[in-house]
Amino acid sequence: MSVSTVSKALNDNGRMAADTRERIKNLAAEIGFRPNALARGLLSNRSFTVGLLTNDTYGRFTLPVMAGVSEALVDHGVSVFLCAIEDDPALGKIHVDAMLDKQVDGIIATGKRVDRSLPVDLAGLPVPVVYAFTKGEPGSVTLTSDDGHGARLAAERLKKMGRKRLLHITGPLEFTSAVERAEAFRAVAGGGAPVLHGVWSEAWGHEAIDRIWNTGGERPDGIFCGNDQIARGVVDALRERGVRVPEDVSVIGFDNWEIMAAQTRPPLTTVDMNLKELGREAGLMVLALAEGRTIEPGLRKLPCRLVVRDSCGGGGRQN
Repeated sequence: MSVSTVSKALNDNGRMAADTRERIKNLAAEIGFRPNALARGLLSNRSFTVGLLTNDTYGRFTLPVMAGVSEALVDHGVSVFLCAIEDDPALGKIHVDAMLDKQVDGIIATGKRVDRSLPVDLAGLPVPVVYAFTKGEPGSVTLTSDDGHGARLAAERLKKMGRKRLLHITGPLEFTSAVERAEAFRAVAGGGAPVLHGVWSEAWGHEAIDRIWNTGGERPDGIFCGNDQIARGVVDALRERGVRVPEDVSVIGFDNWEIMAAQTRPPLTTVDMNLKELGREAGLMVLALAEGRTIEPGLRKLPCRLVVRDSCGGGGRQN
């Protein structure tokens, strides 16, 4: 067969009989033929790679985002490689320069906070940049989870369970996500519902329960926590006082960190930020931009979902 016929068959373009295309592909597989990716890139002016840049070295938020990006791009023949820059601007520049040297088709920036930019300037690069779960440059394409939506799901669930004395225990006021969750919680629970700000830790959840139970005032029967670590501290502190979860107090966390939520006793009902879906959307957007399609800039907030386990009744259901 001619070179052009084989090329069309392997690239799934051009007109030919289906059995001819199939025979060519089968023979290529039998002899272990692999197209030259460098030559393909030169012809198409693309490298079929995307860089993922993050300062979330622990991977709590980045790994599910990356899973979604990879899932979205694998069927398009695009590979993703991860560069962790910690909070080091010099290291960030090194990695960005390396990505540009490799002629990536685009860059996805992600991190550990939605209200902080990565410590490297990504404005004006010769490749498209999409921001996912980190603060984007003005006029950029940015995706994040809808913290307010997640908090409303939690508060509404507590009310649906018949809880009337609701409390929110969350992280520092300087975190935008903590503020947005608190505002959405109060919008459902009532403006007078108490909110306690502290740190993102089990110890703070435990301390908050100590503080409430030792004051002798009205005690909550429904507690929404700003993350799963706080919720685990809350559940442990309640158990130490002989308070039953969920019979006496229902508890809901935020993040759906599986290793934390599933090992809490009882297993923790929690809000999932849909980070894998967020990554998938970011991957499709950076691919569209690399192919020259137009994507309207701006902030896009993706909805959360509630994973119902035993800490507020249920067990494995998702809303």
